[in-house]
Amino acid sequence: MRLAAEVDLLKGDLARARARVAELETRVDEDPLTGLLNRRGFTRALERALAFVRRYGATAALVYLDLDQFKPVNDRYGHATGDWVLGRVGRLVAGHVRASDVVARVGGDELVVLLWNVSKAQAQVKARALEALIGGESFEHKGKRMRLGLSAGVAMLGPEDTVDTALARADTAMYARKRARKAG
Repeated sequence: MRLAAEVDLLKGDLARARARVAELETRVDEDPLTGLLNRRGFTRALERALAFVRRYGATAALVYLDLDQFKPVNDRYGHATGDWVLGRVGRLVAGHVRASDVVARVGGDELVVLLWNVSKAQAQVKARALEALIGGESFEHKGKRMRLGLSAGVAMLGPEDTVDTALARADTAMYARKRARKAG
């Protein structure tokens, strides 16, 4: 009887340990500021997407997002305010894509969105909509009002892509967009 009770206790301990491991495995792929996937988690999602594109000929686009005028927020109002802004931007972007799409924070003020089953034109429309969303938002935190911009570059995923080439092409498209926005 005592041995059975001890086995039951050990089973409970094991179940709690497994639940904790699962929670920690989830957290290792999550960005703590935004609650979005981090670069590690997104890399895994993008690897799966690329395999799907290669195998089934599916269409998908990568939209690389970079905040404009973000450095002055950190410089003027401090990193705590900058962190709040990043969280808010992440929630806004995630709230304006489909549940099947994937949003991640891959760097300081850089996000990426993986859009499924879209044409290049549809991906461009979504990219411009996200730019308008962030550009039209007034960020107010602790009595401080801030306006930001967003530059979005689009790269369609192809069967020849790797994680690195897809991210590089989308990043290049984002910088081209950023230059065009500054010139225009």
